[in-house]
Amino acid sequence: MAEIKNKHHRGEKDKKVIRQVSEEPRPNIPKRPAGAYFNREINWLEFNWRVLEEAMDERNPLLERVKFLSIYNSNQDEFFMIRVSGLREQVDSGFTEPSEDGLTPEEQLEIIRSKVQSQTEIANRVWKEVLLGRLKQGGIHVHNYADLSEIQKTKLRQYFEREIFPVLTPLAVDPGHPFPHISNLSLNLAVVVRGAKDGDHFARLKIPGVLPRLISVESPPEEALSGRQRHFVWLEQVIAANLGPLFPGMKVTKSYPFRVIRDVDLEIREDEAGDLLQTIQDSINRRRFGSVVCLQVGSKMPQHLRDLLATNLEIEASEVYPTDGTLGLSDVMQLYGLDGPQLKDPPFRPRMPGALQNATNIFKVIRAHDVLLHHPYDTFAPVVEFIQAAANDPEVLAIKQTIYRVGSNSPIVEALAQAATNGKQVSVLVELKARFDEENNIEWARALEKAGAHVVYGKIELKTHCKIALVVRKEPDGIRRYVHLGTGNYNAKTASLYTDLGLFTSRAALGADATMLFNTLTGYAVQAPYRKLLVSPLGIRQGIMERIARETQHAREGREGRLIFKVNALVDFDCIDALYLAAQAGVKIDLIVRGSSSLVPGLSGKSENIRVISIVGRFLEHSRVYYFRNGGENEEVYLGSADLMQRNLDRRVETLFPIEDLHLKRYVIDTVLATYLKDTAKARLLLPDGTYQRLAAAEGEAPFNSQEYFMQHGLDTDLAPIVEEQAVPVEV
Repeated sequence: MAEIKNKHHRGEKDKKVIRQVSEEPRPNIPKRPAGAYFNREINWLEFNWRVLEEAMDERNPLLERVKFLSIYNSNQDEFFMIRVSGLREQVDSGFTEPSEDGLTPEEQLEIIRSKVQSQTEIANRVWKEVLLGRLKQGGIHVHNYADLSEIQKTKLRQYFEREIFPVLTPLAVDPGHPFPHISNLSLNLAVVVRGAKDGDHFARLKIPGVLPRLISVESPPEEALSGRQRHFVWLEQVIAANLGPLFPGMKVTKSYPFRVIRDVDLEIREDEAGDLLQTIQDSINRRRFGSVVCLQVGSKMPQHLRDLLATNLEIEASEVYPTDGTLGLSDVMQLYGLDGPQLKDPPFRPRMPGALQNATNIFKVIRAHDVLLHHPYDTFAPVVEFIQAAANDPEVLAIKQTIYRVGSNSPIVEALAQAATNGKQVSVLVELKARFDEENNIEWARALEKAGAHVVYGKIELKTHCKIALVVRKEPDGIRRYVHLGTGNYNAKTASLYTDLGLFTSRAALGADATMLFNTLTGYAVQAPYRKLLVSPLGIRQGIMERIARETQHAREGREGRLIFKVNALVDFDCIDALYLAAQAGVKIDLIVRGSSSLVPGLSGKSENIRVISIVGRFLEHSRVYYFRNGGENEEVYLGSADLMQRNLDRRVETLFPIEDLHLKRYVIDTVLATYLKDTAKARLLLPDGTYQRLAAAEGEAPFNSQEYFMQHGLDTDLAPIVEEQAVPVEV
């Protein structure tokens, strides 16, 4: 009974800490100008706060909470590498114009610093005061080196001498040794050593990334009969406690951890890209030397060392972020890899869509009717099978596909290479500018070329972000095209982690559009009007704006106006203004925006008819869905790869594709979108002040989790065949 009471007491203490950190004052977004837009960067920090809230949520299993803490920190790193670095470049170049929300780059950086410092402090408290204790209860102990027993320290000293010491390279800093390069995201120790005659010296020691960040520690003997217990200690603490052998003849007086984040955004200018593949490779090599945008230091580091680092890294004092917590907490993801099913979400096995169950020929199924896949609830296997079947089918003449992020060991790319080996005409557009996937894509491009595929790299000034695969097949009644269009990447791993939608179709008009798109991407064809697809640049913006205007007109003429958009980001101001006008005309608008939203809902006389929610849950919400009621007689649903961001609409090749099968259209409207809008477990409502409020279930009702619903319910398998369209001439 005493043990139960103690656990209850600890649980109440944890809840108190969570309550405290959740309710602590957080920096407010300054007053908006008359334009009424939220700042994109600051609103993104609100998104990352929602990720951190999942680490605080006691309803989540323990290791899932640890995973969300890791994701929060990883997100913050990328935010500095891309978004903060862009703002810093604007400040350094003397750019002072405010953005549409009224904030100058300098003002944005000031607010970002305040909010990041506040959030980081809370994240560290959640780790130290809540999760560490819960992990200990679950048999996972993360120690400070100083708290270990002498026996454990002796074992670790032996491990240090055997496994760690040979990898370390101390670098002195003095007139004969220039300040070393500090690589991006590296964890380091600033070591102060003292000579017998010449005083203190500074040295830098990089914590090797090739070793586990959390080192396994032998369990104490008294735990032999207490069940499985796992013990860990931080690598940098082991190194800091054993620095003596690295500096023989010197006395190590102190060491302090620090970490650097650099600008890694690649910028390719058309005039320097004669060979795009080589240019990207060179840019990747330069990435590690990007300017420093953030220096994270332990709060105990003395000011003179902070100044030394800041001076040599060429940063301002405002770019130094002290913390009394562990640096680089994204590495706690290592714990998520531990065996402990009781500490994680229950395993989930994706289902095979009913239309494809027991199918012996995927092309026969797609010819009969469109097939919709809802990942990760539906398995990604049919997409892989589609390309594999095409690679080995003697009737298939050609395969064309875009590749953005396919990951390593991709079965899709292997199938494309096999198709080329089998004599198919294979054309693959590999987007080399896919951020952080450039090296993977370079390797795949070379492998495909070696197999005999035609590989192109798209347009220098545009990223090709659309997700499309086209198979041309010879059949008894003529040539037929089979198309897969999706909202997510052709990546089997992320398809089990991200929510996305994909469509298989043999509709002639979509096949013809797919052919036109590939001819535009691979050749010199001028983009002609598409039959069904909306294609950016230009096409998606025009298509979306026309349909919002049409909905606005319906409302003005007394018909019900209705818009539902599900996107990752809404930061394009022209689209926002169009939505404001629609709302003022009486159109009811629901927006499901996972990340940044610059639209301000609930403004009197401007956006009272607009509701914005964000869903952060077990799976990363990634699908983009656009619904237009269109007077109720001819509702339209478009899916695709494009968010409502200027880059997606104006500087990328993107596609939105219509769902024309009535059964599938109703599923997207009445099940997919309606289910998201009912969520009261993982949904947050955007308020007019820029903060988000958790939605609550009605009194007496259990919270409704949209993702759990999708795991339990799939698309009705009773699909009526569509009326086949006439084939149209095919260009192979």
